[in-house]
Amino acid sequence: MGRESATKRFYYTEIDSSIGNLFLTAEDFGMTGIFFNREDIPQTLKEHMVEGKRHPILQEAVDQLVDYFNHGRREFTVPLLIDGTDFQKAVWNALLEIPFGETRTYADIATSIQNKKAVRAVGQANRANRLPILIPCHRVIGKNNKLTGYAGNQVDKKELLLKLEGVL
Repeated sequence: MGRESATKRFYYTEIDSSIGNLFLTAEDFGMTGIFFNREDIPQTLKEHMVEGKRHPILQEAVDQLVDYFNHGRREFTVPLLIDGTDFQKAVWNALLEIPFGETRTYADIATSIQNKKAVRAVGQANRANRLPILIPCHRVIGKNNKLTGYAGNQVDKKELLLKLEGVL
């Protein structure tokens, strides 16, 4: 069973950023999601969400994201609750190792997790990342430095994030 259990409460808040509104979700001990559209929040989460502007995890995440968008933060320390397969977690942990202002290719990530042939699977894991920005899947690019796929084909957001970090 995933995190979307009927017994859990999910807190949410919304912030405006230079890449548009962000919808943040958390549980008591960590962030569970950042969504670019309210419609992207899974229904099973929506059914158990309560407003959480004063929730300490969400307040910390908002403060860190605002600082990031204002060019003051390069790393995030807000606690994350990562829910995925072992392969997805390996990919996401590899993404966390990409420094601010740098990029890696999907092939680089596949190699870093000792699975060179898993380039497409790395792309699928990126697509399944519910914590974009905090787990920086925007720093993964295609061959020849091509910007490809990001959070439901929102490559414009990927481009803005990479510009913010001085990559483009």
